[in-house]
Amino acid sequence: MIKKTVFQLTTFTAFVLIAAGVLFFNPVAAMACGYGNSGGSDFVPQRQVPNGGNQVTGNQAAAAIDQEQAKTIVKNHVSKLNPDLVVGNINDAGGFFEVEVMNKDNEVVQMLGVDKYSGRLMLIN
Repeated sequence: MIKKTVFQLTTFTAFVLIAAGVLFFNPVAAMACGYGNSGGSDFVPQRQVPNGGNQVTGNQAAAAIDQEQAKTIVKNHVSKLNPDLVVGNINDAGGFFEVEVMNKDNEVVQMLGVDKYSGRLMLIN
């Protein structure tokens, strides 16, 4: 009788733990980046490819962005965060562009990098 009660209690406890794990640690609730996208649709929106992903392939991988496109990418990003900031000088740094983000007093407040091949933004300082 005691063995049967212990077995039932152990089975019930295991069931409760499994149910709690499914409810609280379910990957369905972790779709902050969008379903099926690493980084979601806003990860690198300026470099979206026709099939809906963020990865460029084939002939598209060879097409690098130029300074004007880098300026547009940073301008769009900065205008979302703080409309009082403007884009300053742009320097070619090899695999990416260094872009100065300046305030209205022409002081550099941030340096951003724009990857030439993916268009991804990165903090430099």
